Amino acid sequence: MTHPHAPNEPYHKDEGSLQDLIESVASRRRTLSIIGGGLFTATFASACGGGGGGGTTTATVTSSASSSSSSSSSSSSTSSSASSSSTASGTCTTYAEETAGPYPGDGSNTASGSVINVLALSGINRSDIRTSVGSASGTAPGLPMTLTITLVNSGNSCAPLAGYVIYLWHCTRDGLYSLYTLTGENYLRGVQVTNANGQVTFTTIFPGCYDGRMPHLHVEVYPSLAAATSYANKLKTSQFALPRDVCTSVYANVSGYSASVSNLSRITFASDNVFSDNSATQLAAQTIALSGDTTNGYTGTVTYGVTI
Repeated sequence: MTHPHAPNEPYHKDEGSLQDLIESVASRRRTLSIIGGGLFTATFASACGGGGGGGTTTATVTSSASSSSSSSSSSSSTSSSASSSSTASGTCTTYAEETAGPYPGDGSNTASGSVINVLALSGINRSDIRTSVGSASGTAPGLPMTLTITLVNSGNSCAPLAGYVIYLWHCTRDGLYSLYTLTGENYLRGVQVTNANGQVTFTTIFPGCYDGRMPHLHVEVYPSLAAATSYANKLKTSQFALPRDVCTSVYANVSGYSASVSNLSRITFASDNVFSDNSATQLAAQTIALSGDTTNGYTGTVTYGVTI
């Protein structure tokens, strides 16, 4: 299954160089990740290539378990749509607008003649998205993964965005989507309101890799919980990527992911029909930093930059 996608301008990158860069950045981010909270800062400025137009803003973000502050340090003109800075907690880069794909479940399309809108279901506002809600009762099998998303305003010194809503969804370990290919279930979908630090944390499973796409998770942003009932109110749609080395390890060593081994071997970030036109900076920012193992599962962090 492939998602229909028509990039504005394909961004041709050397596949080997890109992969080395992504794995290197992911490795540095995993090394710099923290557990339990603490105060930390670091910055660097990046210039981006790719499609679109806009400005690049460099900023410093100080983050802790209870507070967050930011300041703007410089700005310059660039041909990229990415505004970026970096901290020890992750990058602050304006994400590329990505396709929601054929299985969004946000009211924007139909299946079997009916509009599919999980956002209207009671109980969809939850942190653990491994089980279905409403009249469905299934649980998605797979390696546990806990993901903390920090939503920041990349157009305003990476300030955390509190009170916004994140809608997250992704495929099963078999590469299938609830509500569509799995019509009797609605698991692996959920919304949450960001806290004072702009954060939400989801408990889910490690997604599988289906043919034609790099492993990924879909994400939409809404201005409030009241507005998070239909795609018509969304502010942005994008996707998170997963580090290839971690995917390789999970698929080879965890029961239930065997089909993903061959699917992953046939796809790269450079050939993926969604990520291939992103700049290296955008792709690095959209890649989740993971720590953990194939026995106990993984904990991930990612900073989601949007311009508000």
